[in-house]
Amino acid sequence: MTGELTKQVFRTDDVPVADRFDSWRSSLARAMVPVEIRSDRGGDFRAEMTLLELGSLRVVSVTTQPMSLHRTSRLIRQSDPGVLLCSLPLHGSLGVSQAGLESVHGPHEMSLIDASLPFDCHVHGGKALVLEIPRALLAVPTGGADRLLTRRIPGWEGVGALLSGFLIRLATDGGAFLPPDGPRLETILADLLSATLAHRLDAGDFLPPETGRWAVAMRVREFIRAHLRDPQLTVQTVAAAHHISTSYLHVLFREEGLTVAAWIRSQRLERSRRDLAEPGTPVQAIAARWGFSHPAAFSRAFRATYGMSPTEYRRAVHCTPAERPRNLGAATGTATP
Repeated sequence: MTGELTKQVFRTDDVPVADRFDSWRSSLARAMVPVEIRSDRGGDFRAEMTLLELGSLRVVSVTTQPMSLHRTSRLIRQSDPGVLLCSLPLHGSLGVSQAGLESVHGPHEMSLIDASLPFDCHVHGGKALVLEIPRALLAVPTGGADRLLTRRIPGWEGVGALLSGFLIRLATDGGAFLPPDGPRLETILADLLSATLAHRLDAGDFLPPETGRWAVAMRVREFIRAHLRDPQLTVQTVAAAHHISTSYLHVLFREEGLTVAAWIRSQRLERSRRDLAEPGTPVQAIAARWGFSHPAAFSRAFRATYGMSPTEYRRAVHCTPAERPRNLGAATGTATP
């Protein structure tokens, strides 16, 4: 029966190591529109993919190591089925560039790509779902989809949450559906994507992609502040807690002019400096309280930041105004009499 639901699974682990990347490129090209695929992990590439075909729609679930996808004008001339790609990262992040626009999408931030135009995608590892749908099936105003290309489409609220939830359920429970369910699911997905895009258009929600990164960055900073006492707090643990890659985490902090590790250290030093102003607690205990496992390393970092050792700072804070060193004001961020 035409349009019936079918399911295919591909894993690179089922292929000899030397053939894994080439097999992956061939399989992904058959599952979606043809693209050029590159990766610096090509020597032993690890990935898996599940393809669900629902009539003229395709839902592809991909778990992969970092890779980049490039759809060129040459590939478009060879094959242009007139489809749109709606991506939904679940873990990790996705960078998209098309029609002069660039954006980075974190977990549950959907994006729309026109496969009839050249594009570049940089997958920073993790898991993502991709819905491939013919443009003709979308019930949106003419040119409406074009206005949303590469834009952030939240998948955690409103109509977008209905679409992302349905995609996740479909990818998770694909084996629970019967072949004749294909046409029915095709209609539901087309309607949900149309409703999601129409909602964004009606709301005039054309926030720059940076807005999405700002929201994620705020959540990450709050998480770091709440876990500063944990000596196991690292770039890797922060990224894992937010289901993003370490490379995307570094992108979030790039505008600060600091690395993630340097920002964590600066926050710990500031908390330590405040505690040093209170007498009684030993310096080593304060260092351990804020995640510094080695007292010598804490002392060096404190001196490099504030121009004096922790002991000197504590002594300076509690001396009389006339005795205070001139660099105390710089260390505390206040004027010294």
